[in-house]
Amino acid sequence: MKLETNYLGLKLKHPLIAGASPLSDDIGKVRALEDGGAAAITMYSLFEEQITQNVVGSDAHIGAYENSFAEAASYFPEVSLLERGVDAYLEQLEKVKAAVDIPVIGSLNGTREGEWVQYASLIEGAGAAALELNLYFLATEIEESAQDIEDRCIRIVEGVCEQISIPLAVKLSPNFTALPNFAKRLAGAGADGLVLFNRFYQPDIDIDELEVKPSLQLSYSNELLQRLRWLALLSGRVDCDLSASGGVHTGVDAVKAIMAGADAVQLVSTLLINGPERIGEVLIELTQWMEEKEYASIDDFRACMNYSSCPDPEALERANYMRILKSWRPNR
Repeated sequence: MKLETNYLGLKLKHPLIAGASPLSDDIGKVRALEDGGAAAITMYSLFEEQITQNVVGSDAHIGAYENSFAEAASYFPEVSLLERGVDAYLEQLEKVKAAVDIPVIGSLNGTREGEWVQYASLIEGAGAAALELNLYFLATEIEESAQDIEDRCIRIVEGVCEQISIPLAVKLSPNFTALPNFAKRLAGAGADGLVLFNRFYQPDIDIDELEVKPSLQLSYSNELLQRLRWLALLSGRVDCDLSASGGVHTGVDAVKAIMAGADAVQLVSTLLINGPERIGEVLIELTQWMEEKEYASIDDFRACMNYSSCPDPEALERANYMRILKSWRPNR
């Protein structure tokens, strides 16, 4: 059985990757991920804010937000969160790289234009086989249009590509007005892959203390559905690799993502819940399914359920939308 896949120019022994998570901050757990069967490991992110802190100090960084809406005060990064800056990240990346024989993908997280993109070259120099650029942000500026946001992201991607020679994947949110067109622009700007999607952590409100409180909820398999739709819509239509991130907990989940067009499948929440060995269990589930269906390789069923074979995906979506709405019946 052939499980090999190509992702970001990397020849992986199978599609299952350990996505960016706190696990990569512990060398013991990093080794456990490799022993558990991970084909590659994505580092936790080096944030634009950490680089800003590293260069000009936390006062200047926090000052950049002083004219933002009042509720944003609860999101000011504490200095303790920024103390582990660039040097610590690069040192950990080097340790992870030395600890395992599988590819290690660096991660850079930022949304504003600036000199921070130059630090992508340091991540490459520390041994990263590829770089994942996480464009994680919430559009809050009333005067900034969707076009403005997309153009800014494109310039950031171009700026990062100028700094590195290793492959680049761009991790996106689903909240873009015309995602297929934006994906095409990202590929044109130099992205070798797209990761669908990052997850927004929704804040809660403490009605007694009148505080906005961060809330962390891990993903579950039902979140995969949104990824499947966009993987299927982009597969075969954009000139770059695709990776699923969010909602993959089982071998069946991985099969669905690959059928939709994923070249790689990232696991995070299920590893945090069940431990690094879970990635090996998911791989067993995947291979058992392939044996039952008599698939000899991953390529035999990859993208078999994407939208490229459909002449009018929009019409299909509309038809399914109407069918779903009309299918509901009250419980009797």
